[in-house]
Amino acid sequence: MERTNWTEIEFILQGLSEYPRAEKLLFVTCLVMYLVILLGNSTLVILTLLDSRLHTPMYFFLGNLSFLDIWYTTSFIPSMLIHFLSKKKTISFTRCVVQMSVSYTMGSTECVLLAIMAYDRFVAICNPLRYPIIMSKALCIQMAALAWGLGFCNSLTETILAIRLPFCGKNVINHFACEILAFVKLACTDISLNEITIMLGNVIFLFSPLLLICISYIFILSTVLRINSTEGRKKAFSTCSAHITVVTMFYGTILFMYMKPKSKGSAFNKLIALCYGVVTPMLNPIIYSLRNTEVHGALKKLVTRHWFWRKG
Repeated sequence: MERTNWTEIEFILQGLSEYPRAEKLLFVTCLVMYLVILLGNSTLVILTLLDSRLHTPMYFFLGNLSFLDIWYTTSFIPSMLIHFLSKKKTISFTRCVVQMSVSYTMGSTECVLLAIMAYDRFVAICNPLRYPIIMSKALCIQMAALAWGLGFCNSLTETILAIRLPFCGKNVINHFACEILAFVKLACTDISLNEITIMLGNVIFLFSPLLLICISYIFILSTVLRINSTEGRKKAFSTCSAHITVVTMFYGTILFMYMKPKSKGSAFNKLIALCYGVVTPMLNPIIYSLRNTEVHGALKKLVTRHWFWRKG
């Protein structure tokens, strides 16, 4: 079968086009959320770079997570906002592939990064005396590079397999953005290889990190329960509470999407996917800084310094 020229292919992002009023409401809601995402995550990235008190492994990985969330949401939210207000909801082949590959890279990287952050908490609580030696600056950089490298390789593999497919029908993606499985299902050829690699990618990048996170917290819980003082146990749990909340929210949404009964074309399915893509990155910096005195102190120091600089 002869393949169509990439420049001639366009995709229609259906979104909630059957509910125009809902799209207007979603435009306002998602715009506000996107601004909060940019503000919250960029603030955390700046604080972890500028404040020496935050030059620790935990905040190094948190800075990576915030940087990742900015790029992940930027890969699809701006174009999604335009489509909410536009009657023509088309996207070119190239833009769709870029959007799909960037979001897939960030999603895969986040899974690995959350597992690394769980290991960091495991070392901090189960082996506190050796924590500075084990979690050295060199190891932290290597682990972060591994997370980004694995995420990129996974996305590159899936993208290369996807763009080789021929498209010859009405290319309607029943989603707000270009999503890998919806993309390959539009191909007019056998996609068994693509479906197998996507399934393997999900097992490796979703469930393997989740297993490592669970194992880490089993050891953490075992160590915390052996602490005699109530204050000590409370302090140990407080260092993990933000990460546990983020992991629960991240994997809870994903598992809900995978395990709920499938209803073709359901608007509810799309809203759940939107919640995973927009709400989680918005809440991450809020969760990590809500009761964090170190972040509060760094922010206060930065604001005070900026105010004095402007006054001077």
